[in-house]
Amino acid sequence: MFTFIFSIILNYIFGLLIDKFNTLFYRKVAIITAIAINLTLIGLLKYSNFIIENINSLFSSEISLFKYALPIGISFYTFQAISYIIDVYRKEVSAQTNFIKLALYISLFPQLIAGPIVRYKTINEELSMRKHSFEDFSYGVKRFIFGLSKKLIIADQLATLWTLSIETNQPSVIYYWLGAIAFSLQIYFDFSAYSDMAIGMGRMFGFHFLENFNHPFCSKSITEFWRRWHISLGSWFRDYLYIPLGGNRTGVLRWGINIFIVWCLTGFWHGADWNFILWGLMFGVVLVLEKIFLLRLLNKIPSLFTHIYTMLIVVFSFVLFNNEIIDAIEFIKSMLFMTDIPFFTVESNYYLGSYLYVLIIAIIFSTEIPKYIFLKLNIKPLWNKIFNFTEPIMLVIILLLSVGYMVDSSFQPFLYFRF
Repeated sequence: MFTFIFSIILNYIFGLLIDKFNTLFYRKVAIITAIAINLTLIGLLKYSNFIIENINSLFSSEISLFKYALPIGISFYTFQAISYIIDVYRKEVSAQTNFIKLALYISLFPQLIAGPIVRYKTINEELSMRKHSFEDFSYGVKRFIFGLSKKLIIADQLATLWTLSIETNQPSVIYYWLGAIAFSLQIYFDFSAYSDMAIGMGRMFGFHFLENFNHPFCSKSITEFWRRWHISLGSWFRDYLYIPLGGNRTGVLRWGINIFIVWCLTGFWHGADWNFILWGLMFGVVLVLEKIFLLRLLNKIPSLFTHIYTMLIVVFSFVLFNNEIIDAIEFIKSMLFMTDIPFFTVESNYYLGSYLYVLIIAIIFSTEIPKYIFLKLNIKPLWNKIFNFTEPIMLVIILLLSVGYMVDSSFQPFLYFRF
């Protein structure tokens, strides 16, 4: 709590100072100081033990680790605060003079602990004056229920399958593939579910947050995937790091360096461990290759194959994302027939049959197929009337099912709470 309050006070003061200074030199000093303090704060709390562990390993030293709990959501609210002071520095917004309103922005509870990263200029006017309507409130309730169902009915069931795949006493190639696919779908439904719930709760209170996901599993390249996945984080790094570094307006070498800096930090933002850094750099390599020549090649081959190429990279990447590097390598080797395990076992066949319906539902709802069918049918007057009549009933049923799953299942916290 102290860290959170300190962050609010810090950025409130520096926002006023940056807005007040007319001299460019003082404005630069203020913005650099503010960013440095924000990054130092998150660095000490989130990354200090990682740095100490690596120093101890490298120099055989015995520096004691810090013992404290990582503040929930620190990565999200710190990035929001930094975007605010940078936008003030760029004169895209005026500094907020009302401390309560700035505190409301940074502490806005619907998306505080797991995103999306909401920029101040997006909701600046709504902090002072919001329009409330039954239409917005009903949309917010509907969006919240959809998010809750994605989390409890789909994501949490996939989490069980992933856990079974890594704890099995009868490993098989099929089992490892089941686990990898299950986790890839789980993290999408888990994170997008929280975003849906945050957007829905925000709309209930009159705030219009931007979308954070746009069916990323429909992508036909990694470049497209990252335009659709965690949109608020990708756009944050683009606007506040990649473009200031020079973006793609520089020479090829400098442009490649910019890409790797951004993706190294994207991985590091997700967690203080080498697997996250390697995960980010892996995407950096693929994105550079796509920019140089792969996208031109992908545009010449059937979309089915480009989609398979994208999904394979995504699935392998999430194995690395969720495991220590050595464990991830062994997991991927098992998926690629590079270890001495059978193709299938009795146990893998059993769980494939048990969770097949969840996987099919997850795959279908990760695409635009349900939305396409709904829009096609909804333009017909008869179906439009049927949807309008049955929608409240279906929402109540979905809500009751979600509550039932919540009561019956063990607790599964949102994955992005740890970031």
